Amino acid sequence: MASVKTSITELPDSRVRLEAEVPAEEVERRIQEVAKRLGRQLRIPGFRKGKVPPPVVIRRLGREAVLDEAVQSFLGTWSLDAIDGADINPIGRPRVDLGDLPKQGEPLAFAIEIGVRPEAQLGTYKGLEVERREPSLDDSAVDAEIETLRERVGALETVERPAQSGDSVVIDYLGRIDGEAFAGGEGRDQLLELGSDRFIPGFEEQIVGASAGDKRDVTVTFPEDYPGDLGGKEAVFEVTVNEVKAKKLPELGDDFAVEAGGFDTVAELRTDIEKRMREGEEAAIEREFEEAVVDAAVAHATLDVPGELVHERAHELLEETMSALTARGISKEMYLRITGKDEETLAHEAEPEAEKALRREAVLAALVAAEQITPSDEDLKEALAPVAERESESTEDLLARVRENGRLEQLRGDVASRQAIDLLVREAKPISVAQAQAREQIWTPESGEPAPSEGSGKLWTPES
Repeated sequence: MASVKTSITELPDSRVRLEAEVPAEEVERRIQEVAKRLGRQLRIPGFRKGKVPPPVVIRRLGREAVLDEAVQSFLGTWSLDAIDGADINPIGRPRVDLGDLPKQGEPLAFAIEIGVRPEAQLGTYKGLEVERREPSLDDSAVDAEIETLRERVGALETVERPAQSGDSVVIDYLGRIDGEAFAGGEGRDQLLELGSDRFIPGFEEQIVGASAGDKRDVTVTFPEDYPGDLGGKEAVFEVTVNEVKAKKLPELGDDFAVEAGGFDTVAELRTDIEKRMREGEEAAIEREFEEAVVDAAVAHATLDVPGELVHERAHELLEETMSALTARGISKEMYLRITGKDEETLAHEAEPEAEKALRREAVLAALVAAEQITPSDEDLKEALAPVAERESESTEDLLARVRENGRLEQLRGDVASRQAIDLLVREAKPISVAQAQAREQIWTPESGEPAPSEGSGKLWTPES
């Protein structure tokens, strides 16, 4: 890391201005590095290709030109070093203000304006009364899971009857718009489950009732937001039904138990399904309760979250989504085509989630400070244990690697936030759904009802 000197000025609306200075020796080192790289590309009489020394490159191109190239190459790195050295929690992309390029022997000065995590003033955060629902698992839920398993292991068999919704058909099709075939509008021996809504709206319904060997003209209109230039256009597909297939479900017997889960009997399979579903529900309840407790603490805290900061965090959330999709083979361009929206629209739609995230982070950070939570190295190694096991590496070696990569403080902050959540949950008082509903009723001094508890909190779920 370069020794970039940084001074901080706080601005309104949770923003700061960093005045950064790159030492003259660092600037010169980068100039020489860039000149050496350029020297591998230049052809100058008297020197072999790729062997032009940096001083000759600088004389030939001019120091200012090489300096400009160096600044373009390393300003991003210097900016990150300045932000890291300022000990702030940045939000959004930095706005860099670069002044005049320095003369030889002078440092490079530039400024950065960037959003930072807002500061929260804690209210009540211990003893919060928060709704926690009880596990509820009835036989019908287990029956539904067993039916899902039967569907999964069921086999398609050709039938000699007209197709029904839920059947699958093997079809050939050729689509035309205004009598002309179009790209992507033709398929052969395509397997289509009727009722799956995989094709254009209205397509599958027009195949219901067809038998093997039937030919049908299917008229549909592409949705307005359909990718490409087909949106809103009417197309006619010539469809030939080659086969009609119905799914044959296995009998609910011991053979099915073996095939579906490796169990000897259906009773054993059912017991295992019930156990897994109950564990899954209990884990979901725990996650809901944690979120509800944090949100109750947020509700009691005081903080201002500027709209511009929310929008910048929304862009960060969108970038995280894009990165996750890219890892699964879906590019940003493809995702935008599928959604039919641009990045700004998607960012605006993510703003409620972004504001919620900022408020939670600010309150947890304030709680870490108030409770003086400082994770030990043992805490960090415990947090790294799942990754270490997955990578067949010791937690000590992994922690050393995190430290070498400059990510130790980020890890320490993440673990501290987790410990803050654990503290809130330990101190919270779970109440039943009925109690929570009763406390949500409007209370007035004249009602004769007891006042709601100061520490009560309302359950938050992603659907609320």
